[in-house]
This record gives sequence, C-alpha cells and structure tokens, in this order.
Amino acid sequence: MAASIAGQFVRGLSRYARHGGATFRRQYATEAASSQMKVTFATPTEMFYNESVEIKQVDVPSAQGSFGILPNHVPLLATLKPGIMTVFEDAATKKFFISSGTVTINADSSVQILAEEAVPLDSLDLQAARQNMEKAVQELQSATTEEMKAEATIAVEVGEALVKALE
Repeated sequence: MAASIAGQFVRGLSRYARHGGATFRRQYATEAASSQMKVTFATPTEMFYNESVEIKQVDVPSAQGSFGILPNHVPLLATLKPGIMTVFEDAATKKFFISSGTVTINADSSVQILAEEAVPLDSLDLQAARQNMEKAVQELQSATTEEMKAEATIAVEVGEALVKALE
C-alpha cells in the first residue's frame, strides 16, 4: 500500500515536470554574503531572541544528530531533541537546555527555533536534575497504563539529557 502511494506520488511529479510544471532543484548555500543571521528563539511562554541580535552561529540537538547553523545554511526543517543549544553572538556564547521543538532555516538566513521548554544552562542545578531523573525512573517503573509509560519515558529521556548537559 505505502509503496503504491509513493509510486503514484513520484509518477505525478514526473508528469508535472514533463508538462511544464515547476523545475525541482535542490538549493545549496552559497558563499556567505553576511557573517551573521537573524534568529528567533522562543518557547510558548518566553522569547529569548526576536531577530534583534545578530547571531554568528547556532548549534542545535536534532533528532537526526546535532548540527551547526551558519549564515546561508541550506534551507531546512528539523525536529529538536532534548539537549544543549549553543548561541554564538558577537561578544558572548549562551547555552540553553531545550526539551524538544523545531528549527526552521530559511533561504534568507533567518532561523526560527521553537522549543517546548528552554532554560539557560547556567540557571540549572545538577543535583536537582539528578533527583528529578530518579523520580522519573521510579514513575516509569511503576507506570500501569500506556499513557503513564509514555509520559514517564519522555521524562526519563529529558532527565538523562539534562544531567548529561550539566555534568
């Protein structure tokens, strides 16, 4: 079933291209015209960057692996996983722990990072993070429903990433 749907999609694209449709072309980054980019970084409750500060680089933890974003990066959409996000400004480097979210890199070198939760790394306590992780492990072991197991599994994953980030 999935193979036939994929085949129909590919055949439809090839017909579209043969009959004067849009040309499909992968876009690559060109030589950087600017050494900085506009970054928006927010959670549902807090705005950390709103394109007002020029950023040189952002390193993010994605589901496919951590990667760095520089000006004129190839346009991309990625899912973020729990871990450290590092922002390189002109005069400072700031680190944040993020729980999850998305990153969108646009062709104009603007970047939007939307995190479910984000906290400056220097405001976190290693001992408290370890205690929260132990509590999450206990909740996972005592979970009786699939929903409780899923919630506890997420809490353990975030706790492990947080402890690792702080060690």
